Amino acid sequence: MLRIAVPNKGSLSEPSIELLAEAGYRRRRDRELVLPDPDNDVEFFFLRPRDIAVYVGSGTVDIGITGRDLLLDSGTSAVEHRPLGFGRSTFRFAAPPGTVGSVEDITGKRVATSYDVLVGNYLAERGIAAEVVHLDGAVESSVQLGIADVVADVVETGSTLRAAGLETFGEPILDSEAVLIRPASRPADAGVAVLDRRIQGVLVARQYVLIDYDVPVEHVEKAVAVTPGLESPTVSPLHDGNWRAVRAMVRREDTNRVMDELYEVGARAIIVTSIHASRL
Repeated sequence: MLRIAVPNKGSLSEPSIELLAEAGYRRRRDRELVLPDPDNDVEFFFLRPRDIAVYVGSGTVDIGITGRDLLLDSGTSAVEHRPLGFGRSTFRFAAPPGTVGSVEDITGKRVATSYDVLVGNYLAERGIAAEVVHLDGAVESSVQLGIADVVADVVETGSTLRAAGLETFGEPILDSEAVLIRPASRPADAGVAVLDRRIQGVLVARQYVLIDYDVPVEHVEKAVAVTPGLESPTVSPLHDGNWRAVRAMVRREDTNRVMDELYEVGARAIIVTSIHASRL
């Protein structure tokens, strides 16, 4: 039975549960810490997001979902298997305006963060000697309280940092998102392959739609150039031999632009349908 670790709280929890439900697995409905799903031969363990990489790295569970930042901060041997496209965030340095202009200026200063392994490795890779001060949260207050000169933290809008009198500087330390992780020492087995294929199917279904339309025979080549599909579009004859029906997958974000272009080349009866699942 495949053992899967899932975040039990925080911003990654609900999107992870929804992703797995869309992939055909049993949905968590109460506050279970362990959820067996015998129909799919898996068992879910709901754990603190920060601990998931530790459990996966040790081989206690076979695979898990956590943030890339938490994975890199764990110091374990777990590795990223697949990015999942949600829970995106940026990890950056910040300091009072005018005090630090670049990452090199951090040398000799105190850096407060909840991600001391991640930040320590980042600085060491660049040969920057600084003191990393570990805090469990609210790092933006550390400069005002006098225990740090610089902070390193997740930045979404930057409003929290600005309220604390700080501004970001330098390039982002890391662009993070939710990721599927597995032990580095264990190759993906059949159970992981099934889970991965199901998740990939959901991610593709979220990114694409099906578009159907009718087009005059003489304009088919122009139309399919607009909708080439993943491999090739389906083109079928209609009762009226002067027309063809075409079906193809297009990226969801391009839907309206594609519909406009199809209309311009003579396509009509253009219909867009959501995709609930897929296998590529």
